[in-house]
Amino acid sequence: MKYLAVFFSLFIITIIILADRSALPPFVRAIYDFPYGDKVGHFILFGLLNFILTLTFLPPRDRARGWVTLSVGLILAVLIAAEEFSQKYFASRTFDLVDLAASYVGLMVGGWAAWKFGK
Repeated sequence: MKYLAVFFSLFIITIIILADRSALPPFVRAIYDFPYGDKVGHFILFGLLNFILTLTFLPPRDRARGWVTLSVGLILAVLIAAEEFSQKYFASRTFDLVDLAASYVGLMVGGWAAWKFGK
């Protein structure tokens, strides 16, 4: 699970860097090419990221499970907010609170699923 967490984290960082440089490949742009496609993308990508990272750090069934789930989600929430706010400084990007909200809903669903069904 650790390798998947590292791979998926690097994948999302790569997508962010390519988007900041206006260099997303056409097949990635095509995914967002329908109404609210970017919101769906935020929900799925960050939900999966939280799910994978939470499962990676989640201990066996004990009291710390809730704290681990909450901690991973809060750390990701801060990083995602920083990334969304940083878009104000890139001409090719647009800051959008709805994108941030979609990311946070994805975080909550991914964290809940990991907590509920993990280990």
